[in-house]
Amino acid sequence: MTAAKCQRSLLSCILLLLFTVPALHAQRAPQAHNVILVMTDGLRWQELFRGADESLLTSDRYYTNRNVSDLRQQFLAPTPAERRAKLMPFFWSFFPAQGTVFGDVDQGSVASVTNGFNFSYPGYSETLTGHPDPRIHSNDNIPNPNITVLEFLNKRPGFQGRVAAFGAWDVFSGIFNSQRCGFPVNAGYDPLLAAHSPRIDLLNRMKLDAPRIWPDEAFDSPVFETALEYIRVQQPRVLFLSLGETDDWAHGGNYGEYLLSAHRADTYLQRLWTSLQSMPGYRDNTALIFLTDHGRGNGADSWKSHGQKLPESKDIFVALAGAGIPNKGLLSTTHAVTQSQVAATLAHLLGEDWMAAEPAAAGPLPLQP
Repeated sequence: MTAAKCQRSLLSCILLLLFTVPALHAQRAPQAHNVILVMTDGLRWQELFRGADESLLTSDRYYTNRNVSDLRQQFLAPTPAERRAKLMPFFWSFFPAQGTVFGDVDQGSVASVTNGFNFSYPGYSETLTGHPDPRIHSNDNIPNPNITVLEFLNKRPGFQGRVAAFGAWDVFSGIFNSQRCGFPVNAGYDPLLAAHSPRIDLLNRMKLDAPRIWPDEAFDSPVFETALEYIRVQQPRVLFLSLGETDDWAHGGNYGEYLLSAHRADTYLQRLWTSLQSMPGYRDNTALIFLTDHGRGNGADSWKSHGQKLPESKDIFVALAGAGIPNKGLLSTTHAVTQSQVAATLAHLLGEDWMAAEPAAAGPLPLQP
């Protein structure tokens, strides 16, 4: 090779590096400083997108034949758009207007789980690791052999000590593998010991003294309030919050309380977002992700259940808004997306590459404008 050819070859390599390195850097550049991931267990896409189902809102599905006239007044309306706005008014004023929403099956937008089990532990693990695992085949509270994206982030520069998880279900101690993960996991009725304030002390006492309808799952309210107070006291950059009542009331066949739980979840989202926007460390630099771990059946009785025998219970929804999220609104006729894409999406928003750390993980959700 002549000296001139060597010089041209070297120049070409330099130019290639000059154009490639910035492109790679831009690909991983942070789009958000903080990400809050909220899930509510077993909320059907049908209620989110269609609102309350009048055929299910009957007195025999509300405690022991309790009158449902007030609930019918509160949640029913002539059209699906009106009903869903009554059920979850903040969701419908916020996510489609400022973000992207997947999963309206009626409009051809499909979001689903890939684990094949269609129940909670496999769904949460898939969401948090980016892939299904056939070893996760029950809801037993066993340590997750997989590393979650939160555990990965907690070891990254700038995130150590800035990650936390809160869940109404006590199995989250296993899902996150709390003995290994290195960040606070406050699950079920357990007191929060990782932070202190008069309000946290009161909330710990309330969880201890509260009646226990479900031995493994606390009511959503003290769990939400504890997570919100932790944000105020500790200001984490990554926080996970799971609510559980939507699933528990549904399993009990109590459609009235299931609707009220979904409505309360919407109120919690509003209070959470309002609080974040009132704090300088979160205002205008925080992304909010909201989804469920699995769907439910479609029928008059099967709405109470989910699992492998109800393949339609694989269908879920995913909504995102805030920093780094394009305003694509309520999507229709899109390529199918999966629960397994959430982990890489969360990391990507923060400028981190979860797929490099976990090769089995699915890629991020298609959020490009």
